[in-house]
Amino acid sequence: MSANLYALGAITLWATLASLGVALRHVPPFLLTGIALLVGSLLALPFVLKDRRLWAIPASTLILGVYGLFGFHFLLFIALRHAPAVEANLVNYLWPLFMVVLAPLFLKGMHLRAVHVVAALLGFAGAAIAILGAREGAASGTGWAWGYLPALASAFIWASYSLLTQRVAAFPTAAIGLFGLVSGVLSLLCHGLLEPATALSGRDWLLLAVMGLGPLGAAFFLWDKALKLGDARQIGILSYLTPLCSTALLMLVSGRALSWSIGLAAAMIIGAAVLGTRGK
Repeated sequence: MSANLYALGAITLWATLASLGVALRHVPPFLLTGIALLVGSLLALPFVLKDRRLWAIPASTLILGVYGLFGFHFLLFIALRHAPAVEANLVNYLWPLFMVVLAPLFLKGMHLRAVHVVAALLGFAGAAIAILGAREGAASGTGWAWGYLPALASAFIWASYSLLTQRVAAFPTAAIGLFGLVSGVLSLLCHGLLEPATALSGRDWLLLAVMGLGPLGAAFFLWDKALKLGDARQIGILSYLTPLCSTALLMLVSGRALSWSIGLAAAMIIGAAVLGTRGK
């Protein structure tokens, strides 16, 4: 029960990520990613100050962590500003399905079965419906936008990162703070080199703090704690609540009405992930 509560806490925080990203879409993506990840990394400092060995991890593990945290969030924020947000968010939440389909490529002893192929086809069909149906509800009035590509890429990165963490030596939860710290510094360096200087308002700083402490901070620590205490299969099933909650909240804050394409796409993507897990 405690593991499930930790997992539900992480899911609740992750459900706010897309809405916060849309509210901050005027902030350059490298700057947004960098500040939020640096704020999130602060949560690990009390533990690291007591024991600095918590950040004594192999360079390969650190590179993997930066790949996951930096790559996923940067591409997601790019997607949310260059494609209709609700549909891009649904495409991004193909990552639980990617975890199932890609597991045989990344982990030994895993095999791809017919049910996994069916689940993959169902999930991608759901994403296609979300994209093609966007011309009905999106303010842009177009069904296709190039922002869907980074949404798909971010899904792949998070799935591959999650699988590859099972191939490296076990690392303490506090090491996630180091992943965020290095990723944040890298993002700010890229901002300084590639993006124009931007003045942030008090509201921007407040939202960045909420994002950093919540979905880009505490959520990672809660999720890691859940996986270490509970049954990963059961916790994985709970993760399918994330796209549902995230999409519902995003539609609420954006004022979008529920269309048939959004409802069907969400049902297909979540159903595909559940089907894929049951086929393990």
